[in-house]
Amino acid sequence: MNSHPSLDRTRRHFFKDCGIGVGKIALASMLANEALGASGKSSFMRFPVKAKRVIYLFMAGAPSQLELFDHKPKLKEIEGKPIPPSVIKGQRYAFIQPDAAVLGPCFPFARHGQSGAELSNQLPQLSQIADDLTFIKSMHTEHFNHAPAQLFMSTGSGIPGRASMGSWLSYGIGSEADDLPGFVVLKSGGTVSGGAALWGSGFLPSEHQGVPFREGADPILHVSNPKGVDRTAQRQTLDLLNKLNRKSLGEMGDPEINARIEAYEMAYRMQARAPELMDLASESKETLDLYGITPGKASYAANCLLARRLAERGTRFIQLYHGGWDAHSNVEGNIKKQAKQVDKASAALVQDLKRLGMLDDTLVIWGGEFGRTPMVEASAALKRSGGRDHHPQAFTMWMAGGGTLPGITLGKTDELGFHVTENPVHVHDLQATILRLLGIDHTRLTFRFQGLDFRLTGVEEHHPVKALMA
Repeated sequence: MNSHPSLDRTRRHFFKDCGIGVGKIALASMLANEALGASGKSSFMRFPVKAKRVIYLFMAGAPSQLELFDHKPKLKEIEGKPIPPSVIKGQRYAFIQPDAAVLGPCFPFARHGQSGAELSNQLPQLSQIADDLTFIKSMHTEHFNHAPAQLFMSTGSGIPGRASMGSWLSYGIGSEADDLPGFVVLKSGGTVSGGAALWGSGFLPSEHQGVPFREGADPILHVSNPKGVDRTAQRQTLDLLNKLNRKSLGEMGDPEINARIEAYEMAYRMQARAPELMDLASESKETLDLYGITPGKASYAANCLLARRLAERGTRFIQLYHGGWDAHSNVEGNIKKQAKQVDKASAALVQDLKRLGMLDDTLVIWGGEFGRTPMVEASAALKRSGGRDHHPQAFTMWMAGGGTLPGITLGKTDELGFHVTENPVHVHDLQATILRLLGIDHTRLTFRFQGLDFRLTGVEEHHPVKALMA
């Protein structure tokens, strides 16, 4: 190859001599996804693949399970009285005192479907598909503050700097798409306490981090070329940049340079794919009405439909963060507001995937970082009343599709909804279950960093929950 190639060389010549253009990089990416065994990564793929992709609906701020899923009539009976000291012995709280009074459930519950799943009247749409859902009423975690608990759920550690679940999957099994990111993040309802570390790649190469789409009517910036720059000119510019970056990579060996090359190439490919992806107006009126979408308006509902479209196009892991669930005051009003935003669209996503034949191999997960206390939070100083504090000891999540066993409710809590009494499911157990449904042995998906072999599920003894899997 000449030392000073001119910019007017043909693309075919450039690909032949340099081997760094979009064609070869895209090909390398696809080959990497199809030949995990060549890199030794196939050793962790030890189980049948039941889920090919994941859509994780993360309710940031922690929904009250006592108002939505875990009905406890006993709380109404003893409302206004403190919980017995024997129940709360040794427990820690973020804001309330151990002798805080009990707050009864704010809404009536009813049983639904052949499964008899018990749900609040604030979830009328989910109630209609109860037999498609798998409820876990015995979730528990190790953290009682939002940021550490969100990090723990997303990365397996309450400390920033670890790789997120989507990054682990991008690193381990790649993506089915070569013109869209393998890990996409969508946000609605406000900020999340854990911040960008929730979708970061940690110690994994940075090309595996989540790609956040912006909130609003323009989720992806700069999809169109600047005025006066056509696609050919842009391709030539990127080829030159990649040539220079590849030269630096050869001299310095810094893997982040390769991540930069991949980012440029992915951005170029997304310019062709993104306009079609983002065009929700191309969906039928029936579909838009199913989700409750107002065309042109950003919302959780629009993100749910966008998640389905990403899943259709091969994105491996789509994470929706919907904030606003932190009900330290007026839990009743909070649930009414939030459920109105998420109930219809969450149910629609499951229904839509099912009618398209995608639910069988798409795993949908819904839940927050912990639960809410049976006791009321009330503080004149903080101007709070009728709320619930953070509760890591017991909370509820649900799953659908992707090899889960539909129409079951796993686990129970005591009559006060305070402690798990049957089939406890730790956060790491849930993570191990998700990986198992994707065909992965969670103990073998590791990455060596600073002399240690890290994994999503930590070093403690945790297991996939077989009772959740079909």
